[in-house]
Amino acid sequence: MKGFFDTFRHDSWVMPYLRKYRALLVTVLLLGILTTITGSALMFTSGYLISRAAQHPFNIMLIYATTVLVRAFGIARPSFKYAERLTSHNWVLRIVSDFRKKLYQSVERDAVAIRQRHQTGDILGLLAEDINHIENLYLRTVFPLIVGWGLYLFVIIALGTFSWAFAGLMFLLLGVIVIIMPLASVALNGAREFKQKQTQQQLYTAMTDAVLGVGDWMISGRQTDFMERQLTPIKAMGKLQDTDDKFQWWRDLVVQLVIGVIAICMIYWAGNYFNTTHLAINWIAAFVLAIFPATDAFASLPQGVSEWPVYQDSIKRVNQLDQTVPETIPQQQLAVADFETLELKETSFQYESASRPVLDHLNWTIDRGDKVALLGPSGTGKSTLLKLVLGDETPTNGTVTVNGIPIAALQEQRGQLFGVLDQQPYLFNTTILNNVRLGNLNATDEQVRAALKAVELDGLVASLPDGENTVVDEAGARFSGGERQRFALARILLQDAPIIILDEPTVSLDPITEHELLNTVFDLLADKTIIWVTHHLEGITHVKSVRFMEDGQFELAGEPHELYQTSARFRRLYNLDKGRTD
Repeated sequence: MKGFFDTFRHDSWVMPYLRKYRALLVTVLLLGILTTITGSALMFTSGYLISRAAQHPFNIMLIYATTVLVRAFGIARPSFKYAERLTSHNWVLRIVSDFRKKLYQSVERDAVAIRQRHQTGDILGLLAEDINHIENLYLRTVFPLIVGWGLYLFVIIALGTFSWAFAGLMFLLLGVIVIIMPLASVALNGAREFKQKQTQQQLYTAMTDAVLGVGDWMISGRQTDFMERQLTPIKAMGKLQDTDDKFQWWRDLVVQLVIGVIAICMIYWAGNYFNTTHLAINWIAAFVLAIFPATDAFASLPQGVSEWPVYQDSIKRVNQLDQTVPETIPQQQLAVADFETLELKETSFQYESASRPVLDHLNWTIDRGDKVALLGPSGTGKSTLLKLVLGDETPTNGTVTVNGIPIAALQEQRGQLFGVLDQQPYLFNTTILNNVRLGNLNATDEQVRAALKAVELDGLVASLPDGENTVVDEAGARFSGGERQRFALARILLQDAPIIILDEPTVSLDPITEHELLNTVFDLLADKTIIWVTHHLEGITHVKSVRFMEDGQFELAGEPHELYQTSARFRRLYNLDKGRTD
């Protein structure tokens, strides 16, 4: 249990909800204790009834009360058990619902930082595993532990009323199950449980990479290497699981042996204590049988406690999300129709781990209706500049403003101000209508159809078996890259934002599809302000001005035809894109 109190010292995920639902928690624990007590009472009265009935009482009324109690406890135990299960799962579902809501809000709030700190597989582990582990913390550790310890004290005190010497012996024997075995499980098996969770996280990451890169593996002809890479963490998990199963088998054997010793001691003590009369000996079976339901409640404690290192790591991981709470910036409102100017003024940006700035004192004013292109080789800061424009990052120095308002103060209107068409627009595994309607959730079916027609997809949609209700498959797998881009463009048309960012949307398209898509984009968005990030100059005549970035600064700036006349570098790049050598 090392670090137990440190884990909860600054916790904002577990303890606050224990306090929030404390009344329901007390009910769960009380019902758990009553379930075990009525189970022991059922065995206690049954033992007495069987023993007394074997003596052939001369009148049935002598055992009638015991018979009624057996029936009462027989009904009470499953009733309490059902109520306990119902209440505990109600409690857990409430708390997990709050967990998931808080987790999704944390991920949404800090999405950019999370993507920088975690791989996709890590995020899947965070979402899929950590919340489940915290749920199991209650169901498999907290509830059984509190109930077990409560019963432990109850049994010792109850036996103490008959014999404190025997109660002391039971204190030691039950202590092996309730205290020593859980601590031994944490010490001997806790590290293995933790290692198993780490391997699980590695498996998530490996499988995510496999799904995203399976095409490249197949093309390279390295199917064997691909399979081996996936099997390695699976084999490691299997080996850890085998070791864990063996440990549990031996631990359960020890627990059952201790329970056997307790039963023998109980028989010996009860035989000596209740041998005074022929009626007193009926209590021997009662006391011996009553011990088994109680020990059942104790037997699950070692396994639940041994999983504590896994739960502890999950609690730390989710709490780390709250350690990077961004500065709260008062939000302002801007009438989207009144947009006039997007301006970068002396804007610089440097990552914490970098030795030099990515962007260095940039000045750029983009007016309403401008069509501008941002060029430059990879790694020159184009993507970082887009993050600053969208508000995903905050400038180290300088400002990024819309109509003079800092972009950080307009994040609540971000979806109304900016539309983004990037390299790989994502289509969800739902219908075409639902995918396009993401641009405007209030759009009617007719408006969606109009958007599809505008991007020249109406013919394709009409040819599909289910038309606009066709499910696009995961990531839009049933459509080509150009078709996916057009679906994303339809979303942007519905969104109707004044500023459109094109982040290399044609990078994976063939020249003919690229040419057609660019013509469609600039025709349909003629009244919008467009910032187009690109590597090459196909379609550059669509824009009013060009800026070429290098080493975090603007090296060239001007209208395309002027740069072609005045800049040998621009002319050379343009001719290379056109396949010319002159």
